[in-house]
Amino acid sequence: MTDAIPMTPCGAAADGRRRRGHDNRARIVAAMLAIIGEGEITPSAEQVAARADVGLRTVFRHFLDMDSLYREMSGVIEGELRSVADRPFRTQAWPDRLFELIGRRAIGFEKIAPFKRASDSLRHRSKFLEADSARLAVGLREILEREVPPAIAADPVTLAILELLLSFESWSRLRREQGFSPQEAQEILSTAAQRVIG
Repeated sequence: MTDAIPMTPCGAAADGRRRRGHDNRARIVAAMLAIIGEGEITPSAEQVAARADVGLRTVFRHFLDMDSLYREMSGVIEGELRSVADRPFRTQAWPDRLFELIGRRAIGFEKIAPFKRASDSLRHRSKFLEADSARLAVGLREILEREVPPAIAADPVTLAILELLLSFESWSRLRREQGFSPQEAQEILSTAAQRVIG
């Protein structure tokens, strides 16, 4: 049995650089999320660098453009939303599952709201953000179609109304423009959905 070859100083230095690079990347993503979470819709690379306590060149070394940074953040946000969406339903009757779905979206939309608003404001200049928004809408629609009975899934008008009620845009309007609390907004959407399905 041979002894392990000790790491050379050069190898140790390279390993340290890789670790620092990984740490810096994580700090940059965390900084971007924190700034957006505080309400700054379009933070600059300079703001991100200052919050992450790294140089501006370090930001651009890890993220060649801001789309790369948004892609990283999108993965974090998608993980947050999926953790809410993937939980098993507690109820079996479909109307109850619909109301449970509204409650889940309330939690998820509150978590992603700052980033979604930021990404919406930049969609006109980012193909990635445009595609990401469309993918989110399709995913939310597919979940809704899966949970409603076939008769409603086959009724394009009723399905479209429910999709609108359960959209991020409806949630955001109730929360921001109309000033309702999360609980009030959820109750409004549940009441509206109940009236739609009868």
